[in-house]
Amino acid sequence: MEWEIRIHNEEKYVEVITKGVADKDGSLNMAKIITETMQQNRITKVLIDHRNIESVSGEIIEIYDRPKLLRIIGIILGVKIAEIIKPDYMKHFSFFETVCINQGFKISIFQEYSPAIEWLLK
Repeated sequence: MEWEIRIHNEEKYVEVITKGVADKDGSLNMAKIITETMQQNRITKVLIDHRNIESVSGEIIEIYDRPKLLRIIGIILGVKIAEIIKPDYMKHFSFFETVCINQGFKISIFQEYSPAIEWLLK
């Protein structure tokens, strides 16, 4: 998976635009880079736009351990995450959202930009 990171200093959030194939290794590598960027800039909010991904690889059950892996790479529970996805991947990302919320993360999945950014910045 490829991504581009944009820092919005005025609104205090990081925006990530992804493309390609979303897989476990790519997602965790991206999360590590996002975490480092957020820490360097003292930002606690991130908008991840997955609308350009071509496919999602792996089984949904593999997501179950993802919050533990996110903590290992340094994501703290106070971080607020909004993810925008295509409707095709709702089942996959809804499970990710549920698992993360159950582990204490502030995350919400959206299909449109406007509600995602509104939720993130409030």
